[in-house]
Amino acid sequence: MTSGIGRRRAAARDEGGAAYRERRAEIVTAAAAMFKSNGYRGTKLSDVAEAMNMDRASLYYYIGSKEELFHEVVGGAVGTNADTAEQILAGPGRAPEKLRRLVTELMVSYAEAYPFLYVYIQENLGHDSRDRSPWAREMRRHNKRYENAVVAIVQAGIDEGTLRTETQAWVVAYGIIGMVAWSNRWFNPTECTVPAAEIGSAYAETLLGGLEQRA
Repeated sequence: MTSGIGRRRAAARDEGGAAYRERRAEIVTAAAAMFKSNGYRGTKLSDVAEAMNMDRASLYYYIGSKEELFHEVVGGAVGTNADTAEQILAGPGRAPEKLRRLVTELMVSYAEAYPFLYVYIQENLGHDSRDRSPWAREMRRHNKRYENAVVAIVQAGIDEGTLRTETQAWVVAYGIIGMVAWSNRWFNPTECTVPAAEIGSAYAETLLGGLEQRA
């Protein structure tokens, strides 16, 4: 029976129409909210099915396991942020301008992908060295790409004389990443009265107030 459902699910993902994709997206969104409030380990597929007014057998037509659902929730958003950071690094402008854009766009991405990226931060699976799955390795690779891009921007600013610091570039970079990531503790785009772009801009100005080398 399970293998039959699996075959149907695989066929629907390959050939299913807009209605199938829309329903699957709704399931992913419902699961993300539960992962955020209850944690990955505290969420069961039966909870997701109940939230969607489905039985588990119907849910399996759209998703094969809780692990697959979690991967669907966070994977794309993490990769997209790494791509954005690398594009900013390679793009025009000096380091302060790039950091402003990086911090603002990261905060905006948290809002646009809410709560997917926050689920990932809370679970912190990207730093779980015990998970050797291909997905976990890919997430660690995306994390490292992002970190490397931020470190490179800070180092470029030090080298060109637009940023000042008494420590190494990676220390500053990790502080920048951590400051924005902490917003997972309080930010909800549907409840917060301050837009994500404004928050990101304020963070960037606060950071650069201490980092930017003034003429």
